[in-house]
Amino acid sequence: MPLKEYILERKHHEFRQEHSEFDNIAEEFKREGLQDIERITRRFEMLSKAEIPHILPDEKICFMRTVTKIPDIFTEDEWEEIKKDHYVHELGYLSNLSPNYEDVIKTGLLTRYETADEYEKRTINAIFDLTDRYKAEAKKEGRCDIVKVLERVPRYGATNFREALQFFRIIHYSLWLEGNYHNTCGRFDKYMYPYLKADMEKGIYTEKTALRLLDDFFLSFNKDSDLYVGVQQGDNGQSMVLGGMDENGNEVFNLLSKLCLIASNDIMMIDPKINLRVNKNTPIEIYELGSNLTKAGLGFPQYSNDDIVIEGLKKLGYEEKDARDYAIAACWEFIIPKVGADVANIGALSFPKVIDVALHKYLLISDTFEAFLENVKEEVKTEVDSICEGIKNLYFVPSPFMNVMMDCNIYEGGKYNNFGIHGTGIATAADSLAAIEKYVFNNKTISKEDLIEAIDTDFSKHSEILPILRYESPKMGNDDDMADQKAVILLKAFSDSLKGKTNCRGGKFRAGTGSAMYYLWHADEIGASPDGRRKGESFGTNFSASLFARIKGPFSVIKSFSKPDFTEATNGGPLTLEFASSMFEGEDAVKKVAMLVKTYVDMGGHQLQLNAVNTKLMEDAQAHPERHRQLVVRIWGWSAYFVELDKEYQDHVMRRQQYQV
Repeated sequence: MPLKEYILERKHHEFRQEHSEFDNIAEEFKREGLQDIERITRRFEMLSKAEIPHILPDEKICFMRTVTKIPDIFTEDEWEEIKKDHYVHELGYLSNLSPNYEDVIKTGLLTRYETADEYEKRTINAIFDLTDRYKAEAKKEGRCDIVKVLERVPRYGATNFREALQFFRIIHYSLWLEGNYHNTCGRFDKYMYPYLKADMEKGIYTEKTALRLLDDFFLSFNKDSDLYVGVQQGDNGQSMVLGGMDENGNEVFNLLSKLCLIASNDIMMIDPKINLRVNKNTPIEIYELGSNLTKAGLGFPQYSNDDIVIEGLKKLGYEEKDARDYAIAACWEFIIPKVGADVANIGALSFPKVIDVALHKYLLISDTFEAFLENVKEEVKTEVDSICEGIKNLYFVPSPFMNVMMDCNIYEGGKYNNFGIHGTGIATAADSLAAIEKYVFNNKTISKEDLIEAIDTDFSKHSEILPILRYESPKMGNDDDMADQKAVILLKAFSDSLKGKTNCRGGKFRAGTGSAMYYLWHADEIGASPDGRRKGESFGTNFSASLFARIKGPFSVIKSFSKPDFTEATNGGPLTLEFASSMFEGEDAVKKVAMLVKTYVDMGGHQLQLNAVNTKLMEDAQAHPERHRQLVVRIWGWSAYFVELDKEYQDHVMRRQQYQV
C-alpha cells in the first residue's frame, strides 16, 4: 500500500500504545517536590524511552509517535496555585515560536550540546537514544538508506537534502514530544533550499525525484497531527512560510518554494499549512501557483504582503534585518525566527462589544454622531486597558529543547517580547456605526430609544427596522466609505490605545485584525447589533464582511478591506474570502483569482486567505461523514478536515459569503 493511503487509512495507528504508568506522574512529581524544569526534562526522558520505533512501508522520512498521550507535569491544584501569582497563557507551554532550524540542521545537535546546561544535555541525549533505536530498527528491516541518514543526523550537520529533511523531522517531532505546541516550520525554503540546490547540481535529484522525496516529507506532518492540541482538530500550527525577501532584501522564492506548492497539491492533506510572502514586485506566475493550490480546496496558501508587514514591524521597533526575516506563527501572526519570543495571540478585543457598551452608555446623551464616536474611541481604550492590565507576571513551563533551538534564553525572553491582541468583528462594528450615523443622526428615521429597545429585544420590538439595518444599511465589502471609514477609525483607535504600553516582559503590545475562535465566542457575549445582526449569530471570521451582508463582489471587498493603515495594526489577521468551487471550472479562473490577490497586495492589503468551498458537498458531509473524510476547509488561520469539526464551525463555513470572479 502506498504511504499516503497507509496514513489516510490510519494503518499506522495500530502501533500506538496507551501508557497507564504515566497517568499519575504529576502526582509523583508533586510528592517529590520537583522543580518545573526537572519535571519537563524527566517527562521527556520517560516519553522518549517509551516510544517504539517503526518504519512505515516505503517511507524515507521516519519518526512517528506511538505514545498517544503526553501527561501534564502539574496537578490541577498546582496549576491553580501558579495562577494565583501568574498569568498563564493557554496551556502554559511554549508555542508559536520559530526556532533556529537553519543553524542546528547545518551544524548538528552535538554543537549545541557543548554549551547546553544539565537539562538540555539530558534532553539531547534522549533524542540521540531514540535516534539510535530508530537506526537499529532500520538496520533490522534492511533499510540501509535510513541507517545511513541516521548515522549522520541529528548528531552532526546535514550534508544533503534528505539528511536535512530527516533532521527537521526529528527536531519537529521532539518539540511536540516535549510538550510545546503550534510548532511552526519557519522560512522553510530559505534554510532548506541550499541542500536541494547542491544535490541537484551533483545530479542526485531531478525536479521529479526531488518532488517525490518532498511528498514523503510532507506526509510526515500528517502521521501524528491528530495528536496535536488545538481548539479544533487541525488547529495544530504546522505552518510553513515560502518566498519573501531575505535580510538583505533579496527575493527568496526558489525551486523548492515551487515544489512545496506542488507537493501540497499532490498529497491533498491539511499539513503543512502554506504561507506565501509576496510584495508589489512578485511576478503573477507565483500568484498563479498559489491560486492553483486554492483551486485544490485546501484553504491555503495564505498571503502576507512584505511591503506592509515589514514597515509595520519596523514601526514597532523591530530591526530591519529581523523584520525582513519574519515568519508566520500558527495562524497569521508575525514572529521573528531564532530570537523572537513574542506571544502573538495573548488576548482579543471585541469591537462589537465596544459598540454595544457605548450604545447603552452614551447614545442617549450624544447630541451628534461625532460626540458618540469619541465615546466609542474612549470605550476602545477602556477595553484595551482592561485586557493589558490583566496580563501580568507571565509564566511558561520551561522547555529545555526549545531553548536549545533558540538563539536567546527563552526563559528570560528573547530579543523581542511583544504581545499580540486580536481584533474581532470589525465589520459588525463598522456596519453598526454606519447604521447609527445614517439612520439615527443623519436621516433621523430611527430614534435612539427605538434602536436600543430593538437591540435589547433582538428586534422583537420595532421589527420593522430589522430589514433596513440588515439589508439596506451601508456594509463593509461594498466599497462604501460610510462603513469602511468606520473600520479605519476603529483600527486606529485600537492601535493608538496600545501605543506607549509596556508589557510584563518589557515588550510592546501589537494590534491585529485576526479573530481566531473569538468570532464565535465574542458573538455569544452580546445580543443583537445595530447592523441588523441577530442575537446568536456569529461575526465574520478574521477581517471579513458580515455573513448576511449583500456584497457586490470580491473586487468591492478588497477595496473596502484595503483602506486601513495596516502598518499600524501589525499583529496579522487576513481578509478572508470564500469562493464557490464551481468558479474554478472556467479556463481563466486561476488567472482571475491570481490577479485578484495581486490587486489586493498592490492596493496595500496586508494579508489574504482564500477558500474554495462547495456547500452541497459540505451538507452531504454533515449527513454522511464517512463519504468525505478528506474534505478540507479553511477555518480561521488553519485548515481542517470538515467532518472532524464541531457542528458550529461546520455551519459557520457553510454560511460564509461565497464569491465569483
